[in-house]
Amino acid sequence: MKASRTLSAASAKASEQGDVSSLLMMLDYFHPLDETARQFMATHLKPLKINRRKLLLKEGEICQHIYFIKSGAVRGYVVEGSQDITTWITVENEMVTSIASLNEQAPCTENIQAIEDCELLTLTYDDLEELYRVSPSFNITGRKLLQRYYWDAEQRAFIARLTKAENKYRHFLTRHQHLANRIPLKFISSYLGMTLETLSRIRKKISISPGS
Repeated sequence: MKASRTLSAASAKASEQGDVSSLLMMLDYFHPLDETARQFMATHLKPLKINRRKLLLKEGEICQHIYFIKSGAVRGYVVEGSQDITTWITVENEMVTSIASLNEQAPCTENIQAIEDCELLTLTYDDLEELYRVSPSFNITGRKLLQRYYWDAEQRAFIARLTKAENKYRHFLTRHQHLANRIPLKFISSYLGMTLETLSRIRKKISISPGS
């Protein structure tokens, strides 16, 4: 990730209050932000702390925010009968929202839950639309973020198409090694579409396999 540009005085002052520097650095990685976008986010982003197990968004609600994770871990899940099924997992230095609900201002079809205590920065839907209006560079950033979102969705679909549980977990490790010993196994197994017992057996096998 390339270094963040020097903030303007206004942005630096707001950064002390909301610490937006890590977000600006991440967005610069996708496309360099113009000064209008930097100052807008520095003054409109709001800090939010949420405890483990609390919901950021509940199924049926209309998403009104986009969130940047400064620290912590978040998952999406849907409820089917008596089970909840993890649909995605992400951690700090990533942005999360319900894309369909936010863009269409329609009821969300999933829940978004903190699985660790989290510190977030939030931007409202109205502020996001205004940011697109005033900043040409952020329109490019937004397009590249959407491309990243669809790339992640394609990877999740690929895992779902794999038929062997071990192959699912090995593919998970190629992209999410840093999550393997951090995220509760019940969420990883749910995300991969296997039982906790199966995942535990695969992890044990891989840990003792030469060259694994």
